[in-house]
Amino acid sequence: MKLISSRDNAWYKALKQLAGSAAARRKAGRTLLDGSHLCQVYLAQYGQPLHCVVNQDNQHHPEIATLMQACEAQTIVIPDAMYQAVSPVENGLGVLFVIDTPQPTSLPSLQQNAVLLDQVQDPGNLGSILRSAAAAGIRQVFCSPGTAAAWSPKVLRSGMGAHFLLQIYESVDLAELLRHSSIALLATSSYANQTLYDIDLKQQVAWLFGHEGQGVSPELLAQARWQIRIPHLGNMESLNVAACAAVCFFEQLRQNR
Repeated sequence: MKLISSRDNAWYKALKQLAGSAAARRKAGRTLLDGSHLCQVYLAQYGQPLHCVVNQDNQHHPEIATLMQACEAQTIVIPDAMYQAVSPVENGLGVLFVIDTPQPTSLPSLQQNAVLLDQVQDPGNLGSILRSAAAAGIRQVFCSPGTAAAWSPKVLRSGMGAHFLLQIYESVDLAELLRHSSIALLATSSYANQTLYDIDLKQQVAWLFGHEGQGVSPELLAQARWQIRIPHLGNMESLNVAACAAVCFFEQLRQNR
């Protein structure tokens, strides 16, 4: 365990950059897991982080003490004011991990139940989609350029550990990926005639969801075997993309059970 109390410390300055800059995270190939739940899931799935960073005021909390014991060689303790500068989480326990961002070595072929995301830009939406996908037993997620950074702290917090149960591929040319796949593609569109409940989801399918405002791009929509909508009551034009994805995943799960 090491105590750092100076804001001028080089390691702390680098930590602040990771916390506040997507460019810094990309350059370093690292990201932050904020909160005891994410840290516990990471330890269970991946093992040791690069560093365990703890708020000095909370270091004796039972959950934090357990994490510190598991990561003793990597633990760095910093004062509360310095910790708050790198963690946006209010009323958290005061622990985060610094980890190497997982990077798949190669792009695999499309598998059954894969999820394709076309420019889903809101980090909260992306994290929620990942969480629902993991809960529904889905394993592959392919993100187009323009989709929110999957391993950013905001998406990680929203995903609640789902990242470590999924194979996530970023900056993927979705059109090219689809050209080499024979799996039927289902794309959601608020203008579709067919509904989700018209489709037999016991067959091999992959899911395609699009931008929060513009939906799926016309190029990708043209490659879908089915365009579907989710029927709903009231005067709302459409569902939030994360809610839409959750309804689709669990209708598929229902049909297959």
